[in-house]
Amino acid sequence: MARDPRIDAYIERAAPFAQPILQHVRVLVHEACPAVEETIKWGMPTFVHAGAILCGMAAFKQHASFGFWKHALVVGEGEPRDGMGSYGKLVSLDDLPPKRTLLAHLRKAVALNEAGVKSPARKSAPKPPPETTPELAAALAQSPAAKAAFDAFPPGCRREYIEWIAGAKRPETRARRVSEAVAWMAEGKRRNWKYENC
Repeated sequence: MARDPRIDAYIERAAPFAQPILQHVRVLVHEACPAVEETIKWGMPTFVHAGAILCGMAAFKQHASFGFWKHALVVGEGEPRDGMGSYGKLVSLDDLPPKRTLLAHLRKAVALNEAGVKSPARKSAPKPPPETTPELAAALAQSPAAKAAFDAFPPGCRREYIEWIAGAKRPETRARRVSEAVAWMAEGKRRNWKYENC
């Protein structure tokens, strides 16, 4: 059972309530996967097997955490958690699932790593469409060519113009940016057109 002395030191530095949690989890990880490798990633104890992260643990001031790299595949996506590891914020050994359950989850994670299964890609929520500033809307109403180009731009291009204009602190800067933006859009140019053909 290879142990990384950095993890020993990490556990010794942890708050007294967290030490038994971290020690217990560490023992179970090694029981479920004798070939596991210990390391430190992102400043936290991490367990690696079959060339991929298996799980990790951490101690904080008020709680500890333990989580699987492939949480959704191991524990299930519908399993409630508060954004902290796979089992939520842990303040005592009682916050962990029973040993049998935890070992079953660990063995499932080991099997997934050995099979080369990758974590499912996270789907990020799309940004809402950008809201046109009143000044830009009024200027676009006066220039049909600029409005047509603006409406044809993908949302990200429209957002760049809107955020550039909205980011002006002084009214005169905002007015100048609206004027420039409408002139560029009338020519079909995107906000960063100067850099597109570099």
